[in-house]
Amino acid sequence: MGLKDLVYGVYERNLAAQVPADRIPRHVGVILDGNRRWANAQGSSSAHGHAAGAAKIVDFLGWCDESGVEVVTLWLLSTDNLSRPEVELEKLMTIIESTVSNLVTEGRWRIHPVGALDLLPAHTANLLKESAEATAEIDGSLVNVAVGYGGRREVVDAVRSLLADHASQGTSLDELAQLIDVDHIAEHLYTKGQPDPDLVIRTSGEQRLSGFLLWQSAHSEFYFCEAFWPDFRRIDFLRAVRAYAERNRRFGT
Repeated sequence: MGLKDLVYGVYERNLAAQVPADRIPRHVGVILDGNRRWANAQGSSSAHGHAAGAAKIVDFLGWCDESGVEVVTLWLLSTDNLSRPEVELEKLMTIIESTVSNLVTEGRWRIHPVGALDLLPAHTANLLKESAEATAEIDGSLVNVAVGYGGRREVVDAVRSLLADHASQGTSLDELAQLIDVDHIAEHLYTKGQPDPDLVIRTSGEQRLSGFLLWQSAHSEFYFCEAFWPDFRRIDFLRAVRAYAERNRRFGT
């Protein structure tokens, strides 16, 4: 082990010690951004960048486990990404399927797919559903795998689901107009029953949400990191958690 590794180890331990256990975010959402730009900087293909990003995921989930995070949402593919060239998209789907399969094999986390699965190739959608079933009884943290996810699409799907439920019960539109509220819509989101994200991290230096957990992140704290996702380190994660712990959350007040 070199001097740099020793210094990093000491710094990591100091960072971890700076965050009280009662200030750890319960739910962390991550926009895994920068895979393609990382690959371009390396002079390699987009597929190589996505593969490098996928390899980082198990490490990241391990850091979350060590810190006591209960729920993690990983945004792997947006609805906008589905318009990318077919050749790139096919390779990306293969990487996503391999990544999710690896998470199942790890046997440490419960997998929950979030997104418009009907927009995905049938094989990918089926694998996501099977992964959720295979890990449902695991006594570990919950990992939301957001594939084919868009914040606006989620809200639309939630409203459609709510309307369908009440239509089956014979509720009139006038009655529904009186009943519907924030809680009713929340009960039909992809993440229903889960705590909203306390902390949302975006890598690559971009400072926007791009529709990520649009409804759920209303009172989240945000942390933007310059590193591309494949270069994201435990130090970067701990800095994000420390920044969260130091903030005074107002929840809109």
